[in-house]
Amino acid sequence: MTFARVFRLAVLASAAMPFSANAAETAYERLLKPEAGNWLSVHRTYDSQRHSPLETINKANIKDLHLKYAIGIGGSAGNESLEATPLVEDGFMYVIDGWGAVYKIDLRSEKSGRIIWKMDPGQEKLGRHRGVALWGNLVISTTGKDARVIAANKDTGAIVWDKNLHDQPEVELSSAPLALKDRIIVGASGGDQGVRDWIVSLDPATGNVQWKTYAIPAPGEPGSETWKDKVNAWETGGGAFYVTGSYDPQTNHTYWGSGNPVPGYDAARRPGDNLYTSSALAFDATSGKIAWHFQYTPNDNHDYDETGTHIIIDAKVDGVDRKLLSHAGRNGFQYIMDRGNGQFLKATQYVSKVTWTRGIDQKTGKPVDYDPAGGVQVYAEGANANDDKFKRRVCPDTAGGGNLWPASYSRKTGLLYLPTLEGCADVTPDYAAHVKGKFAGGTTVSPERTTSAVVAVDPTTGATKARAEMPYPNWAGMLSTQGGLVMTAQLDGTISAFDDASLAELWKVNVGVGINAPPMTFSVNGRQYIAVASGLWRNARGKLSRAPEMKNLANQTMVFVFGL
Repeated sequence: MTFARVFRLAVLASAAMPFSANAAETAYERLLKPEAGNWLSVHRTYDSQRHSPLETINKANIKDLHLKYAIGIGGSAGNESLEATPLVEDGFMYVIDGWGAVYKIDLRSEKSGRIIWKMDPGQEKLGRHRGVALWGNLVISTTGKDARVIAANKDTGAIVWDKNLHDQPEVELSSAPLALKDRIIVGASGGDQGVRDWIVSLDPATGNVQWKTYAIPAPGEPGSETWKDKVNAWETGGGAFYVTGSYDPQTNHTYWGSGNPVPGYDAARRPGDNLYTSSALAFDATSGKIAWHFQYTPNDNHDYDETGTHIIIDAKVDGVDRKLLSHAGRNGFQYIMDRGNGQFLKATQYVSKVTWTRGIDQKTGKPVDYDPAGGVQVYAEGANANDDKFKRRVCPDTAGGGNLWPASYSRKTGLLYLPTLEGCADVTPDYAAHVKGKFAGGTTVSPERTTSAVVAVDPTTGATKARAEMPYPNWAGMLSTQGGLVMTAQLDGTISAFDDASLAELWKVNVGVGINAPPMTFSVNGRQYIAVASGLWRNARGKLSRAPEMKNLANQTMVFVFGL
C-alpha cells in the first residue's frame, strides 16, 4: 500500500471519529483477566475456553431472548463471509470483514450499532478472516492473501504500521492475531496451495519481526528426517495455522495446532511422518523455539488438519492434579495431554463414525494401525489406500470431526462442548494433481447429507455426558456461559441455546442467512447481549449441497445482536 493511500485512509477515519468514542488502552493485564462484560481477544481468554462469566441471560429467561438490532458488514459481492468472533471492549465492537476491512461500532445506545470508523486496507482479493486483536491503543488485523499485518489506532482507525509478510506466492493470513505482553503472534495458512507455513512474532509497536518458526523443518533441522521423499516435498509441505493458539503465562508457551501435510491426499509423494504437520505445537513465546510437539495423524492422507482450538484446563486426571491441553481432533478423537511436556494422557472418539483407524493406542496416542517403520501409512483403509485414482470412503468427513470451529470449556460444569460434523467423504488420490497453487493431490466429495452435533465431554475421562443432534452442519463453534447456557449455530441460519447439563434445546431462532462464525457475549450498562456474525464461505456452503431445500439460501454479512 502506498504512503498516500495510508495517509488518505487515516485522515478519513480520523474525521469520522468523535472524541467521545475514545477508549481505555487494552493493557496486557486486562488481556490476562478481561472484565466480565468484555470480550477482548478471539477466544475471550488466553486459555481458549470461550466461557463467559456473564449470567444475566440464563436458563430461566433464555425463552425471552430476541433480536435487538443487526449491523450490516462488508460489501455487495454476494459471495462474502464472516468467520470472525467480534471483540467488544467497554461498549465498542471491533470486527473484520472478508476484505480485511476493520470496523469500530458503538454499541452504547443498546438500540443500534453505529459504525464509527472503517479501516479499509485495500486488500486485493476476497479472503477469510477470523478476527482481530487489541493491544494498547491498537487494533491488529491481517489482509488474507495479501499477507499483511496492520495496526490501526483504536480511537481513529488511522493506520499506525503495515507489515508485509508475503514470502510465498500462495501464503495467506486468516487466523486472528494473538496479542501478548510484548509481541503479536500470527500464524500463516494456505498450506493446501503448497505453502511452507510458519508462526511469526511481531513487535506490537513497530510490526518488526522478532522471530519466525516454520511448521516444516528444512533439511538438517530436527524433524526433517520424517520427510523421506526425493522431490523436496518439504518446500511446499503445508502445516497451516489458521486458528489462533492459546497461551499459558506461567510457562510462556503458546499452543497452536498445525494443518495437514501437502499434497493432502497423496501420501505416497511424501513418505514419512511429515513433522510437524497435523500436530499440537508448544512454542516458547520469547524465542519461537518448539518446546514440544504431539502429532495426531502421522503421514496424514485425509486432510485432517489439527488447527482447531487447543484449550488450557487445570483439572484432576485419575486423581492427580494436571495441567492439561485439550483438543477435539479433526480425525474424530478428543485428546488431552500434559501441556508442560506434551505427554499424551487420553483420547476418546467423539464423532459417531470413524473408519480410517481402528482406534487410538492409549499408551502412545498414535493410531493403533500406525506402522512406525512404514514410510507411507495406510491405517485401517487397506494396502491400496494411497493408489493413484483409487477412491476410498473416509469417516469422519475430510472437513472433520472438529475443524476451525472452536470448542468451549465451561468452568461451571467442568465439561467440554464440542461441535462436530457428522458424515463421510470419498477421497481419490491423483498423482498428477501437483500443479503450482493446487497441491491437494486429489479430490474429496461428500456423497451424503452432512449433519452435526454438540457433544458434552468430561475432559478428565473422555466420557460423553450428553449429545444434541442437529440437522445441518455446524461450522460456527461454541459459547458457554455461567448462566448455564451453551450456544452455537448451523449453516442454515439457526442459532440455538442448550442447557449446559442435559443439552436440551432451550431456545432457537433462524435468521434466514447462513452462519459460520461462533457466538459471543458481552454486556453494556449491565445488560448482557449475544452477538453472532453471518455470511457463508464457499467451503461451508458446499456442505449444504446435499440439502436441496437450502439451494436458494440467501447470503448476507451481518452481525446480529440479541438481548432480553
